[in-house]
Amino acid sequence: MKPQIDSIKQSVEEAIRTKHPKTVAELFQLLRKDHPTVTKEKVVDAVKELKEDGKIELEFPPPRAENYLQYLQARPQNTWFYLVIATSIATLAAVYIIPNTYPVVVFRWIMGSMFILFLPGYVTVQALFPTGKELDDIERFAISVGLSIAMTPLVGLLLNYTPWGIRLNPIMASLCLFTLSIAAAATYRRYKIVLTNSLRRKQP
Repeated sequence: MKPQIDSIKQSVEEAIRTKHPKTVAELFQLLRKDHPTVTKEKVVDAVKELKEDGKIELEFPPPRAENYLQYLQARPQNTWFYLVIATSIATLAAVYIIPNTYPVVVFRWIMGSMFILFLPGYVTVQALFPTGKELDDIERFAISVGLSIAMTPLVGLLLNYTPWGIRLNPIMASLCLFTLSIAAAATYRRYKIVLTNSLRRKQP
C-alpha cells in the first residue's frame, strides 16, 4: 500500500507542477488518465501527506462575487472579519453592561485586554498583508500584539489634544471606530485582489 501511495504522491506533485489544477476534483480527473484504478480517497490522502510534508499549499477557492457586498458574505474568507465585529460588540457590552463585581468582571478584563492589546494590530496586519501568504500565523500574532501596543497609546495621545480628553467613552469609541474601519479596509483590499485574479483568469 505504501509504494502505491508514494507513486500517487509523485504523480500528484508532477500534475500540480506541470498542469496546475485548481481543485482536487480536477487533479483527480488528470490522474485517472495515467492511473485508471486510482480512487478519489487515495488522491485526497496523497494531497494531505504532501501538505503535511510542506511540499504543497492548499488554498480556499476564490469566492464568486459580483461586488464588494457579495464578497463580504463569502465564507470562510471573511470569518475573521465577523469575529472582529463580534469581539468589538462583546467588549462594548462587557464594559458598559457587565457589573464591576467578581467573578463576572473577569470577562470584562479578558475582552478589554483583547480589544486593546490585539485587535487594533490584528486588523492592521490584515490590511497590510491581505493575501495571507506573506506571514505565517505566529508572525501575524506577534506583529498584531506589537502593533496594538504601539498604536493604542497613540490613540490616547491624540485624544489628549481633543475636547473629549482621555476618558473611557472617547477611548472605547476611537478604538472601536479604528478597528472596524481598518477591518473593512482589509476586506476591501482582499476583494480587489480576488477581483483582479478573476479578471486574469477570464482573459483568453
